[in-house]
Amino acid sequence: MSTDLYSERPLYGGAISSTFPNRFQDVSNIRQVPDHQEVFVDPARDESLIFELLDLKHEVGDDGSAVWFLQDLATEQEAEEGMVIEQSGVIDAPGLCYRNIPAVVTTAVGQMAISKGRQGREAQNIVKVYLANLRLKEVGTDVLITAYEPLHISPLSESASAVGAGLAVPATQAGCMPMADVFRLAVSSFKVNDWNLFGSSV
Repeated sequence: MSTDLYSERPLYGGAISSTFPNRFQDVSNIRQVPDHQEVFVDPARDESLIFELLDLKHEVGDDGSAVWFLQDLATEQEAEEGMVIEQSGVIDAPGLCYRNIPAVVTTAVGQMAISKGRQGREAQNIVKVYLANLRLKEVGTDVLITAYEPLHISPLSESASAVGAGLAVPATQAGCMPMADVFRLAVSSFKVNDWNLFGSSV
């Protein structure tokens, strides 16, 4: 049973908020994070949750947008053996309404082999990646919420010293909320408190 405590967390100076477990620490307290990102990690499990605001990609269709972003992410991270495990259709997000126009939300789950930072291919970890694309068309923004769950840690990865090499300990066994649930909670509770964040045209 999960003993994870979770709470609503302010993002982008409180203009946005989302709810997820308290064990995820704000990376900006440790190192610089780009302005368009909010990054949270649980170092004990090498799990991470990333929120990202991007300019709306008009050329990407709503229907497969989460899969498109997942594949783009795999390319960017030079992932190997990337595969999409599942994808949702389009989900409504009643909490994300701007001028009565709801956001379009799609999700995708994939698995890929990626290495940390500058580490080479021999240090690749097998990671399950959950990605949601929240399309805020009225303000020209694609929001990405990405959750990383390591399945197998390479002994050569820098993560091995923190969490141990080999198969990752299942969340339930560790008394933690499984990443699939962390992701679902973060996406379903995501809300915009101040639309001015997206520029003066709003």
